[in-house]
Amino acid sequence: MNSQLILHVLLVGVGATLLMDAWTLARRRLFGIASLDYALVGRWLGHMRHGRFQHAAIGKAQPVRGERLLGWCSHYLIGMVFVGLFVALVGPQWLCQPTLLPALLLGVVSVAAPLLLMQPGFGMGLAASRMPNPWQVRLRALVTHLVFGLGVYLAGWLGAQLLALPLCH
Repeated sequence: MNSQLILHVLLVGVGATLLMDAWTLARRRLFGIASLDYALVGRWLGHMRHGRFQHAAIGKAQPVRGERLLGWCSHYLIGMVFVGLFVALVGPQWLCQPTLLPALLLGVVSVAAPLLLMQPGFGMGLAASRMPNPWQVRLRALVTHLVFGLGVYLAGWLGAQLLALPLCH
């Protein structure tokens, strides 16, 4: 990958993650639906360096120094990695003429990360199975990740309009 392509991928990842965060903020303000505290993501990741990958309840686990910053940085890095893998799979030409369906499919596939990795690690069980309302948690995760997929498309489209990638000519 050349540096322009890498930059384009990083910008699409950041743009898509920003849209996902705007969605969760709007959902919280309009409907009072709490969103993920990324400090808990940082706490979970921080405990991994000591070999602890699963917790009974991440909120009760020992806080980790810098957990909020670690969680937020990881959140955006993960968004960029998902877009990098996506572009590697569909081909860099997608960035020249983005289409919605593959981006939405990325959103659907990306929801596996919280359902199969993060929620069990947090003590919520596989796909939130230990939560009082697992289907509600799953549906909210799916919708949020579909918004991420929409963000991949929109950020890709905007990038195609504003950035001149050599592979697009």
